[in-house]
Amino acid sequence: MIMRKNIIQLLWLFALVSGITSCEKTDYSFGEIKAPAELELTVSVEGTDTNNPDGNGSGYVNIDASASHAITYKVDFGDGTSKMVPGGKIRYRYGIPGTNEYVVTVNAIGTAGVVSTISKKIAVNVIFEIPTAILEALTGTGSKTWITANDVAGHIGVGPAAAFDPIWYQAAPDEKASVGCLYDDEITFSRDANNRVTMVLDNKGASFIQGASVGYYGFSGPEECYALPTAGSKALIFSDAASGSTQDISTQIQFTVPGDGVVNFATGSNTYEILSITATSMHLRTIGVDGNAWYQKLKVKP
Repeated sequence: MIMRKNIIQLLWLFALVSGITSCEKTDYSFGEIKAPAELELTVSVEGTDTNNPDGNGSGYVNIDASASHAITYKVDFGDGTSKMVPGGKIRYRYGIPGTNEYVVTVNAIGTAGVVSTISKKIAVNVIFEIPTAILEALTGTGSKTWITANDVAGHIGVGPAAAFDPIWYQAAPDEKASVGCLYDDEITFSRDANNRVTMVLDNKGASFIQGASVGYYGFSGPEECYALPTAGSKALIFSDAASGSTQDISTQIQFTVPGDGVVNFATGSNTYEILSITATSMHLRTIGVDGNAWYQKLKVKP
């Protein structure tokens, strides 16, 4: 009786195991894996024409990627930013002032994460949006000429780079009148319809070069007037000031003059922070090649 009972139990166990193992296994599949093919990329900079080969300064570009078998796209804009773009089309704005080159890279993503890649290099011009008050004070309705404010204390000054005052030296009114080239420069700032600002410096044939900067400009000798070429219109590049200044001591806006970049007297620098500006006066700060902060005050030419 016991043996028969054991046989029945074994039969039930066999049936149970057979039933479990006979269940159908569910298969999961991505389907046929296909890499995106025929990947194409078009990148157009807005406002490009004969006079503006790198765009109108807005910084906007239109990116259009397409491929067969693509589920989505990942766009790397080349400026440290990337974004998933399901449709492959996006309007993007670059923000670094000036004309800069970027490599736009698109990854077309297919089933199971299979990727196809394409890249294109572009050049984009970005014009910094100069605050209206500064722009109008600097150029008036379109153009304004500035000269040294030689009748004002501190029209030339110098101090440590860590400070924002010429605590080492400030020129008294007309103190440098004997230096013929220092007070005769005329600096004209102009803007166009797109608020792009240019500068023309008429140094009457010579510019005053600060002592430590003489060699920087290719001359030798003490600080004095040198025949520094400054002809031509320079397209200025405006940006937020990099000095760490605060609103109570500066406009926190700076501009860079391409090339040697002399505004009035030369210190080996071409980037100037606008500490203050009104319709008739302007106070600039720059860091010279000597590592010191140099200051100049300008006034509107009568």
